[in-house]
Amino acid sequence: MYTRAGPTRIGLRPPHAVFRGAPGMLRALVERAESGGIDRLCVGDHVSFHGGTGNDGLVEATALAVLSERTTISTAVFQLPLRHPVPVARQVATLAGLAPGRFEFGVGIGGEDRAEARMCGVDPATRGTRMDESLEIVGRLLAGEEVSFSGAHFQLDGAVLRPVPRPAVPILVGGRATAALDRVARLGDGWSAVWVSPRRFAEATEYIAATAAALGRRPPEWRHGLQVWCGFGADEGAAAARLAAVMEDLYRLPFDTFARYCPTGRPEVVAEALAAYPRAGCRDINLIAVAGTWEEAVDGAVRVRELLRADGGHRPTTRSGDPGGPAVLSR
Repeated sequence: MYTRAGPTRIGLRPPHAVFRGAPGMLRALVERAESGGIDRLCVGDHVSFHGGTGNDGLVEATALAVLSERTTISTAVFQLPLRHPVPVARQVATLAGLAPGRFEFGVGIGGEDRAEARMCGVDPATRGTRMDESLEIVGRLLAGEEVSFSGAHFQLDGAVLRPVPRPAVPILVGGRATAALDRVARLGDGWSAVWVSPRRFAEATEYIAATAAALGRRPPEWRHGLQVWCGFGADEGAAAARLAAVMEDLYRLPFDTFARYCPTGRPEVVAEALAAYPRAGCRDINLIAVAGTWEEAVDGAVRVRELLRADGGHRPTTRSGDPGGPAVLSR
């Protein structure tokens, strides 16, 4: 059985504009987040999403690793099937050396824009099998193994990378479909959830633990977490409108598709909406926060952290009739 260990940890994904802003802006954000107690700074990753939008997750994670002193850095999530796993493993190992014990490698297969995969020379229909092969290769290389591999997509003969990252880099797997949960159980150290209810989170983590145990895998600590879009602002309507504009521009879908999973308003309102997740066993919540300024986004996340850690919480009885999330974004 999966149970939450320790207090809720709150992460923040810095707004993309901060990475492209005036010199010193990203450093100021990191300093403000660390002084406020934020536990994790996260980055997304896209090569060319819906007409060209993108950012390289490992490059942005490296910038955060260099600027920070204590905060965990996480890719949430990196589109691993769009790259070759050996150079990615080298990048991860190098990044881990800049922030020993502070980097988590979260990966996903994407899926909302199939043209992005084709642009990278990848058949979208093969992303699942490419992910399986890539996860095995990256995991074994980062563990220090000499890897010979013959798969549908990759052929390796005695591949090896040195030095080996110490401590080991946790690998978190994103996605909502059963195939993604099976991937966590077989090859991951934790699940990076998105667009799921508290009930679905609790059920999925129990499924992962049971599946892993059946395979003889019993990690000493599962690192399951949740990615949450939210909007901060004193006026809840204005905060929701601002968040809707950002998400509709990015995903090219109506905000109604996401709204029930995206709390908006003052930090107290957002924290209240999220309180059921720690009680369902979610130890890590990463906020993708939209606000009037980046300072407001950081301060809102800091306040949510204070409120959720004060709340504590107990694992609730599973509720029936609670949908798991928008099927259009299943991965």
